[in-house]
Amino acid sequence: MATISTDQPRGSYSYGTSYGAPYGTTYETNSSINNPPSRQTVKFITAATIGITLLLLSGLTLTGTVIGLIIATPLLVIFSPILVPAAFVLFLVASGFLFSGGCGVAAIAALSWIYNYVSGNQPAGSDTLDYAKGYLTDKARDVKERAKDYGSYAQGRINEATQGTY
Repeated sequence: MATISTDQPRGSYSYGTSYGAPYGTTYETNSSINNPPSRQTVKFITAATIGITLLLLSGLTLTGTVIGLIIATPLLVIFSPILVPAAFVLFLVASGFLFSGGCGVAAIAALSWIYNYVSGNQPAGSDTLDYAKGYLTDKARDVKERAKDYGSYAQGRINEATQGTY
């Protein structure tokens, strides 16, 4: 059974047998002489280098943006009577093209659905359409029967009214 000694550094265990020098001897072990930098140290240095580089680049980008705005602001103020209407017109033109393209796509999709429905391919939603078609047919038949019944009732009332006057 393995025993962990409390007087040894963490990670160092005593398993009952000793393959190296006894603990507390005067000569140094291999881990303390010419030990290369640990993996954690290399990871930290790499992360710090990349972080500092990215921070420097973001600072340069911010500086360039501010300098560009400082230079461009007078030009924007001078040319704003031309640029604002031009931007408005460009926005309207782009919106019109997007709207017309969207309507074209919707029309193609609708025509494709109708073609698939007519050719019997059963596109998505055709079962709902068939149900609605049957429901409307039933309601139209009911309205027709009621109209016929009301017409015959009205005709009977008219006949009664006309026979009483003669």
